Amino acid sequence: MIELEGVPELVDPVMVAAFEGWNDAGDAASTAVAHLDSEWKGEVFAALDAEDYYDFQVNRPTVWLDGGVRKITWPTTRLSVVRVGGEKPRDLVLVRGIEPSMRWRSFCNELLGFAHELGVELVVILGALLGDTPHTRPVPVSGVTSDPDLARTMDLEETKYEGPTGIVGILQEACTHAGVPAVSLWAAVPHYVSQPPNPKATLALLNRLEDLIDLRIPLGELPEDARAWQVGVDQLAAEDSEVAEYVQTLEEARDTAELPEASGEAIAREFERYLRRRDGGGPTASPGSHATESGDPATYLRDTPGGRTRPPKPPKPGITDAAGDTAGGTGGTADGAAGDSTAGDDSGSAEDSSED
Repeated sequence: MIELEGVPELVDPVMVAAFEGWNDAGDAASTAVAHLDSEWKGEVFAALDAEDYYDFQVNRPTVWLDGGVRKITWPTTRLSVVRVGGEKPRDLVLVRGIEPSMRWRSFCNELLGFAHELGVELVVILGALLGDTPHTRPVPVSGVTSDPDLARTMDLEETKYEGPTGIVGILQEACTHAGVPAVSLWAAVPHYVSQPPNPKATLALLNRLEDLIDLRIPLGELPEDARAWQVGVDQLAAEDSEVAEYVQTLEEARDTAELPEASGEAIAREFERYLRRRDGGGPTASPGSHATESGDPATYLRDTPGGRTRPPKPPKPGITDAAGDTAGGTGGTADGAAGDSTAGDDSGSAEDSSED
């Protein structure tokens, strides 16, 4: 561990973690943690030693110039803290990095050592997987835990998954064995448009995190980014009859499966979230900027701020399969497992990982 600054005194801290690579389809999870860090101006206080956990031929360091002096940024995992005020102050410990290439047990133990030292009360790990979900519907987010008591008290699923897993699943189990309450939140990203970014999935993760830890999250430009992303994919899908037909099939399947959810408890949760955003205190975005995934179609007809390009044209069904054999992250189950690993890119996403 490389100590960058002194460990701060925290108030009711929650650790929120995300890792680029196998568990991060569309970069949705890592972008969510980056958003928290940016909006609340996180202060980095520690970083894991890159030599211990990363294969630099898989995750290459980058060279850059600082006032004419060449410097190197090594792939690693950093910890920062954000101070959240309001009526119920609560601090977040943000863990953001790349899925390690080796020594996963030591990696998790080091993070848990910090969680213990900082008095972390809950660990929330964000992930994103590829799935058979249409981009036109709200992004499904599953909350799972290995703790039956936690599943009952926080209205989560108790995971029963068996099979290959990534660092999200390993860290959650490490927390459980160490007696630290841990939850994984998984967003499902449409497998036919898996290229990052996916602001709609990022938004859905932040919504669920907001409900889970009862903390209002400032959304900034994410709602507008999500709307622009969806209308961009709508337009691209409309240009290909096969893709449009496939999306319609997914929509019909999704609507049929979720018909009972169209009333009762689901509507009550949405209304309660709206009231919290309208009347609650603490740092937040302006009223009405709740992280919704639907809205007036006319509002979608705008480009994303900053000139971000719209997503590339989604491949035809059958070219990109639900297992996730595309660039930009892979899909899995809501437990930490994913589909077939994909080839990494030059940015150093950890797609290939192993445990020693």
